[in-house]
Amino acid sequence: MAVYLNTKKQEENFIELYNEEYFVDKSEIIALLNKKISTKNKYICITRPRRFGKSSVADMLGAYYSKAVDSKEIFDNLKISRNTNFIENLNKYNVISVSFADVNNNCKSCSEYVDRITALLIEDLKDVFPNIKIKENYAIWDILSELNEKFIFIFDEWDYIFNSNLFLEEQDRFLEFLMKLLKDKPYVALAYMTGILPIKKYSSGSSLNMFDEYTMLNDMIYGEYFGFTENEVEELCKKQNKISFHEISNWYNGYINENGDKLYNPRSVVKALQNVKCISYWTNTGAMDEVKEYLKYNIMEIREDVIEMVSGGVIDITIDEEYRAGQEAPKTKEEIYSAMIILGFLSYYDGYLKIPNKELMKEFEKALKDESFGYVSEIIKDSRKMLNATISGDYETVVKILHDIHNSEIPILQYNNENSLACVMTLAYLSARDTYRIEREEKTGKGYADFTFHPRRKADTAFVVELKKDETVEIAMNQMKEKEYFQKFENEYKNILAVAICYDSKTKEHSCEIERIK
Repeated sequence: MAVYLNTKKQEENFIELYNEEYFVDKSEIIALLNKKISTKNKYICITRPRRFGKSSVADMLGAYYSKAVDSKEIFDNLKISRNTNFIENLNKYNVISVSFADVNNNCKSCSEYVDRITALLIEDLKDVFPNIKIKENYAIWDILSELNEKFIFIFDEWDYIFNSNLFLEEQDRFLEFLMKLLKDKPYVALAYMTGILPIKKYSSGSSLNMFDEYTMLNDMIYGEYFGFTENEVEELCKKQNKISFHEISNWYNGYINENGDKLYNPRSVVKALQNVKCISYWTNTGAMDEVKEYLKYNIMEIREDVIEMVSGGVIDITIDEEYRAGQEAPKTKEEIYSAMIILGFLSYYDGYLKIPNKELMKEFEKALKDESFGYVSEIIKDSRKMLNATISGDYETVVKILHDIHNSEIPILQYNNENSLACVMTLAYLSARDTYRIEREEKTGKGYADFTFHPRRKADTAFVVELKKDETVEIAMNQMKEKEYFQKFENEYKNILAVAICYDSKTKEHSCEIERIK
């Protein structure tokens, strides 16, 4: 059975995807790629974070182009069928499809890795072209050149050895293999390559500079085909009536492509709809361990930025350079953030960096609770006391916890800007997120409340927090009442509190008043 050449695996995988209840049609990307066939622009490398549908698109392309299958019946039902050139390239090509993640455990070096792929591909070529003559010392590119055939190459997870830190001393050998296989070869009709990391910066011996690269930070063409768009998610939500689009959006919205389109992580959306439950479906724990290292050692004050982002803030920063395959561990703040964007932990658009959604927020919250973060984790342990003190009306304990956080060694918590008090609040109430939906600057009544705490259990106490600097708690309390901040809660919860928290910049003291509204 064929391993790489004209296999039926991709069609089989795509049929399974097509039969899914929550299938999203991304076939129009084919029309864009058809224009690249047998042109100087036939080399395409698209990189995105995990779970953004890269392998699904690769399977779709294999099902569409491969002459080993007859997939017209499927594609007749997809958007691409409306394109005038739909039939011209359908099932017309020899397709070489390789997932470079399929590493044989016996491979001890990059040379063995490449040699295994080459040997299996040669066996496939012999089966399809039985009259092939292979001369002594012929490389795979020599054999392909002799055939006088056109091939479409589909490479999934091209960067697997770089992500997995395999064959560190020989990784350029792999790049050289790809370069010699593809560059300036007349048998290449189209080379489509996808992975997580952009291509390693070019060296003289392993230049893959013939590829046009499209990344999370640089893609004005293919952005809508990787990740679900807002309209697509709305349509999926209409297929069931148990989870609202608003809830899905609250959990999984937040990525933005270079065109400004809002994107959702496909796997998380589908899992939530299938399981009828919005939770974190994030599974990339290995990469999160790397992020924890950045936070643990607080390189370039990364931890302070993360605390601000966990508080709902954004970081104003320009990121020009992308973290690439084979690059050393990131050292500068820009390199670290570039890596975190590439891995899908952060969203970056128009010069602003943020935690994209609630799902990823959960991952950062878990990271900050790690004991290796010292005082930060101690603050978060105290956040359970903060919630209990608030509910019981113990304003003295609330003031003490806020005072301790303010006196920590974390620079961002020293009230150097307007957002600092909100960051203190976020840490002080972090554990409350387990049992509350916490909204910041929520529209309610006649204004916008600083923080609203919506209990997930109806019997728990809801509360609104108003923050003031250099004002009295009486003023803060009166503002909540006059602007009717409790309006949203009154018909839904039996117990409602108003919490006024103030900070005096002259005395360096906090004050608090807690009043039961209902």
